Amino acid sequence: MDHQIFEELELLLKENRFNSLRSELIELNEVDIADFITQLDKDQTLLVFRILPKTLAAEVFAYLDTDLQQHIVISITDRELTSLVDELYIDDTVDFLEEVPANIVRRVMAVTDRETRETINKFLKYEENSAGSIMTSEMVEIHSEYTVEQAITQIRRTGVDKETVYTCYCIDKQRHLVGTVGLRDIIFASPDMLIEEIMESEDAIVSVSTSDDQEYVADLARKYDLLSIPVVDSENRLVGIVTIDDIVDIIEEENTEDFEKMALLAPSEDTYLKTPVITLAKNRIVWLMVLMISATFTGMIIEGFESKLALIAGLTASIPMLMDTGGNSGNQVSTLIIRGLALGEISLSDYFKVLWKELRVALICGVSLASVNFIRMYVMGLITGSHSEPQQYMIYLVVCLAMLAAVIVAKLIGCSLPMLAKRLKLDPALMAGPMITTIVDAMALLIYFGLATLLLTF
Repeated sequence: MDHQIFEELELLLKENRFNSLRSELIELNEVDIADFITQLDKDQTLLVFRILPKTLAAEVFAYLDTDLQQHIVISITDRELTSLVDELYIDDTVDFLEEVPANIVRRVMAVTDRETRETINKFLKYEENSAGSIMTSEMVEIHSEYTVEQAITQIRRTGVDKETVYTCYCIDKQRHLVGTVGLRDIIFASPDMLIEEIMESEDAIVSVSTSDDQEYVADLARKYDLLSIPVVDSENRLVGIVTIDDIVDIIEEENTEDFEKMALLAPSEDTYLKTPVITLAKNRIVWLMVLMISATFTGMIIEGFESKLALIAGLTASIPMLMDTGGNSGNQVSTLIIRGLALGEISLSDYFKVLWKELRVALICGVSLASVNFIRMYVMGLITGSHSEPQQYMIYLVVCLAMLAAVIVAKLIGCSLPMLAKRLKLDPALMAGPMITTIVDAMALLIYFGLATLLLTF
């Protein structure tokens, strides 16, 4: 929301000019109204919410965070709560009830009519993060044997309270999903045509089951560019739809979870500022301990060659550069592979294609880095006058060969571990960032000291 508009609304509120404030708010988008309400104190929040028309109030309510929603529900009367629940879409009501304490749920359920209560209870029974738990039952249904004229009459009669009317779902007398038809196709069709003549057939329908994971739902929507996806039960009866607003939320939620896992953080259920310090610590400490213990192997490798490192100073100075280069190389490819797996662009059957591609990329990057590093070390040697020291050129060669090998190994590990995790039914995002770096660091040092032992005289 524009800062100037916010100040104008805030001034109207302070001056108790509620009619003017109501008129201004009505002209705004419900998301902007929610943003305005969020920045007010709790007493003002309730006051502004109450002056909104009930339909707009329900739309705004859906965009408020759970704490504010809970405050509003606790503060308003039973009559106001009944009106609010009646105006809310079922999926928004269920989303709210899944996040609040039992006493709030009981109060909401107590003021709803029997039919709504049964619908809400049915949705709440679905497994969390399943298609059934995020769907809405408010969609336009038409029978396949309707004429276009009858379908338009049905849409006009029932569509006003539906969450979306852009796609209509065709059912038979047993509520089996037999087709879909766009509103555009209905409008431009001849009035006496049958819906079954213009609808997409059952074979062309993209649908999900109530038990399907929400991430799968989002992937289908992205793949087929859908604004909504029908949800069916085990007997292919239409029970609801998942709409684009929920699909966008799923994509954002899943991406956030992947980012957290890639940083080896346990996913948080709440926003950063609302998550308690102890919870943040718990989410981090386990993997920090795992990485700390894993780094012990790196220390053991260095310790094992400590006597040899003391003899040739140039070896020690290059360790951080080799470890960083290897870790960065592994992180680059693992990020691409994890994202490709998440988007369905890469499958497990593509493993050897990926391996061959990354091997060639690694050779190009490794040779380039090693060549530049040789020039860098040579120039530094001229400046410091170290070329006169014995074995200096062999040290340059060992460092550059180790860099080439480290880049190749890092990229092969970086593409292999996420796909291995996928094969083991684990989240590929776990095999990224710190995990790749820890493994590659140990491998880079083993290669480095192995080459040094082989090529240098100690």
